[in-house]
Amino acid sequence: MASLVDAITVAGRTASSRVIFGPHETNLGDDRAISHRHVAYYQARAAGGSGIIVTETASVHPSDWPYERAPLATECGPGWAATAAACHPHGTLVIAGLGHAGGQGSSAYSQSVMWAPSSVADAINREMPMEMEQDEIDQLVAGFAHAARLAAASGLDGVEIDIGPFSLLRQFHSGLTNLRDDGYGTDRLRLTVEVVAAVRHAIGDDHLVSVRLCCDELAPWAGVTPDHAADHVAALADQVDLVVVVRGGPFSASAYRPAGHTPATFNADLCRRMRGSAEGRVPVVLQGSVIDPGVAQAALDDGTADLVEMTRAQIADPRLVTLFRNGAAQRIRPCILCNQACRVRDNRNPIVSCVGEPRSGHETTDPDTWGTDPVGVDVLVVGGGVAGLECARVLAGRGHRVRLVERDRQLGGAARTAAVGPGRERMADLAEWLAGECRVSGVKVDLGTELTSSDLDGAAEQGTAVVIATGSRPLPFEIPVDETITVVDVAWLLAGGPDRLPVGRVVVHDPVGGPVAVGAAEWLAGEGREVAIVTSDQIVGTQLALTGDLADANTRLQRAGVKRELRSILRGAKGGRAQLDDVWTGERREIDCAVIVDCNHRLPEEALYLERPGTPRAGDCVAPRTVLEAILEGRRRALEIGSGAHVGKENAR
Repeated sequence: MASLVDAITVAGRTASSRVIFGPHETNLGDDRAISHRHVAYYQARAAGGSGIIVTETASVHPSDWPYERAPLATECGPGWAATAAACHPHGTLVIAGLGHAGGQGSSAYSQSVMWAPSSVADAINREMPMEMEQDEIDQLVAGFAHAARLAAASGLDGVEIDIGPFSLLRQFHSGLTNLRDDGYGTDRLRLTVEVVAAVRHAIGDDHLVSVRLCCDELAPWAGVTPDHAADHVAALADQVDLVVVVRGGPFSASAYRPAGHTPATFNADLCRRMRGSAEGRVPVVLQGSVIDPGVAQAALDDGTADLVEMTRAQIADPRLVTLFRNGAAQRIRPCILCNQACRVRDNRNPIVSCVGEPRSGHETTDPDTWGTDPVGVDVLVVGGGVAGLECARVLAGRGHRVRLVERDRQLGGAARTAAVGPGRERMADLAEWLAGECRVSGVKVDLGTELTSSDLDGAAEQGTAVVIATGSRPLPFEIPVDETITVVDVAWLLAGGPDRLPVGRVVVHDPVGGPVAVGAAEWLAGEGREVAIVTSDQIVGTQLALTGDLADANTRLQRAGVKRELRSILRGAKGGRAQLDDVWTGERREIDCAVIVDCNHRLPEEALYLERPGTPRAGDCVAPRTVLEAILEGRRRALEIGSGAHVGKENAR
């Protein structure tokens, strides 16, 4: 029986493991070329044991410019060559992702009309594309062939043709978007067959040809269904070397890479069916929130797949395969499926990263945190949230003697507190991993201990470096309420449970529009409480658009019975009623209210810092933000301790 870490030969080329690092947006490009930052990013995963790396999908024709830093195949040759040279010594195969977004792209950068099978506007961008004629179809096929030839000439091991949720080829497969009455409409697989044949002719049988194939658009009234996909797999099985099974389409784009509310390995049944359709003629790859190597191994054992794609898991920990191979699975940094830093296709153009591993995507600029400093020093870290834990972990790993003091009886701070309710439980996994790494590294931990500035002064007098990571506190609630209304801070509620609340309707006050209020409302509704959520925005949880969870979150709230009070400002509450003002008209209305759960911004817990200004600090005690910033700053403070940069200055960022 095959092991996840066993080598596998595909198209005559041997990969060091059966784990794939799949294609995804990174914003690492130099204009539209594969950059040296890409190379370092991929090399880290190759060194960590990834068997096959698929580079960021490159557009095969200039008409396709789906996001600003989207690679263009004709500009990728040098970057592909550098990536192959960096990854091949580790036994990793490198293949080029090739595609065209079609009507799901954007004309913002190309300033050209988008191509599509038919004149059907996309559900998200709402832009009307042009219906492709034979000339455009011929250009597309030629573009795939030319890009594949360039990839092979650059030393890559093959290519992957994108027929996934954001692809023009999938749009030809689907009755949602292909309304043609010519040969490409009566045979919706025809264009894909032509592209595969052209690519195969361009690179030959000794290079790998993979397809990333949408096998369910989750739109059974007209879209690609598993029945259609089974026929597609059967038709393509003898023409390609790998089939990666994915799902999602124009009405279900978030289904491709959902956040933590969707169970991991959600494509397992779909993949198993496609593997049956392949009848052993082509290896089939499981994709879909596969983040646990033990679960991935089980998918191989039970015949679900021949290989497993673990992209987000390897963003979270590039060493995943090597650690699993060495029997150290417990040391693998967990992926919490939050999409907060690894999903970067938005107008801010952030660099791909990970909330738990901020070095991801920054391999060329963030120094190696696992080196050893020449001289070990004594360090006191005050606060056991994720900022303090990361600071202590990195310091201990670099050879310093570290004591971490936390006033609560458990480690993890706000991240552990927030790990309540559907889809948020994995936040605790990251906190637990950090705590475990601190234990392994020899950090001395004191719980239930609160230090004063005198304690810190005493430590400093003995030559101990001090880092403050004391977290945050609630913003004072200043909206007027009377004695009939109970007001609680959301962190207090999450830490203690819903039984802390009196009976009656709960109003969740959300001036932020982030995941905390949405999670609290969903959790309370699941506990049987009547819940309303108040937001000044047009839709609840606007910040969830950045993680791809906005539409899904509002659907979940509606199904849970949560009343969404939109475009509303909470002005006060009395007599069991809350007063809301419309943000546009100022019109006043009232709703039932027994309890207000305040999900407002928080303030830094800086009392200790104000008594010792200039002391290095990290995380929410600087400014309350997200897990990403907390861990990043904890790491930076640790590196400054090793370099001596902490002496005499704060270096808050």
